[in-house]
Amino acid sequence: MTAKPPNHVLRSEPQTFRARSLSASLTVADLQRSLAWYRDTVGFVVEQEHERDGALRAVSLKAGDIRILINQDDGAKGWDRVKGEGFSLYFTTTQNVDELASHIESNGGTLEARPADMPWGARVFQVVDPDGFRIGIGSA
Repeated sequence: MTAKPPNHVLRSEPQTFRARSLSASLTVADLQRSLAWYRDTVGFVVEQEHERDGALRAVSLKAGDIRILINQDDGAKGWDRVKGEGFSLYFTTTQNVDELASHIESNGGTLEARPADMPWGARVFQVVDPDGFRIGIGSA
């Protein structure tokens, strides 16, 4: 029998799913409004704009290693359908969480929960985007 290294973790066979990154796609009511919020209020940068038939339909955004795509709702499921309900994103950062919260507020964002220390050791705040998607930002 071959000895296994002390930190070896036995894995089930067949191998379990092993993801390396996560990207989210959010359908928004007003692409320009959401773009301004994610870019100007929160601080994401535009990675790529996606056009179809000469019209802007989606924007790929990046913040560090995190990527999200915001895409314009086409109304096919009704213009008044609820967006963002029952869904949230949580981002971790090594940046100062209090400074990020202040930046978001000073650029027109409204905090749903102010920065607070959590029992597990992170400092976290919450904000809601224009379509109701909840975003938590916490210390890594």
